[in-house]
Amino acid sequence: MRFRACIALLLFLSACATSTPPPSTRRTRSQRLANLQRAAALPWRDGGRCVVREASQPWPVLVERCYQALDHDRIEFHDTAGRCSVASAGAGAMGIGLCVLVAPEIVVGAVIVLGVVVVAVAIKEALDAYELRHAYPEEAGASRGTKAAPREAVAKRKPKLEPEPAGQDWQPPMPPVPLDRAGRASCEPVPVPHAGEDDPHNECADNFPPNRYPGMDVLVGGVRFDALQVGVRVLWEIKTHQFDSYNTYIRKKEIEKELKQLEKERAVADACGYDFVVGVSSQAHKLALLEADFSLNVVVTGCTR
Repeated sequence: MRFRACIALLLFLSACATSTPPPSTRRTRSQRLANLQRAAALPWRDGGRCVVREASQPWPVLVERCYQALDHDRIEFHDTAGRCSVASAGAGAMGIGLCVLVAPEIVVGAVIVLGVVVVAVAIKEALDAYELRHAYPEEAGASRGTKAAPREAVAKRKPKLEPEPAGQDWQPPMPPVPLDRAGRASCEPVPVPHAGEDDPHNECADNFPPNRYPGMDVLVGGVRFDALQVGVRVLWEIKTHQFDSYNTYIRKKEIEKELKQLEKERAVADACGYDFVVGVSSQAHKLALLEADFSLNVVVTGCTR
């Protein structure tokens, strides 16, 4: 209990020192990017997946949640500033390490990494995605010989009234799709802006798999998917409907509609050599899909609206 209280105090003090906005405030892209860049200098045993998943959190929260994923055999912590003695009481090196890492500025000599640090694959992919988006609006295909639609044009395509009950499934017209030499839609993944402005849906797509291109959908074989999972060839379709609140008739119609969409997406994913996963918010939604098609790979994300 004493150790947890000390860590909580450290997180609070660090948050105050860095003027971190409260959890209810929308996290900015600059905070996420800064966290990724800071974490890139450290060795991670999980390829950086925890960091990418928690990158939108304040840095002290990220450190607390991902501390165990550090490669502790390659990193040493030294309380050179003499301000971590309270945190380390009864907790040994773990208290010192957390205290050192959550500090607003790392004192020279406080963190020593043994050997050369190669940026973790998940962190590198996330940083590459940010570089790609920085060149918006051409990032969806300019480097591949295609041109993406401007941000303003995409925004104007959003209809005034979204269909019910599944508003987040509305998708704007497709941007130009790169073609292979045979003239077919390419299997190369192309990041494009999330369809629509459904923040809870997009946040789930970014964080749960987690998404290789945060803030982006991905075009594969001419079909838009909600996410391409970090580090593996897995495409995701995310559903965040309040399925449990629907009556029996609406549930049936929703499943029929989803199956048509999922069959098309899975066929393209298979043809391009990707696995395909459907993420839903509740067990009831999962069971309804599997009852209709047991061959689907359905995962409960727990994401809420």
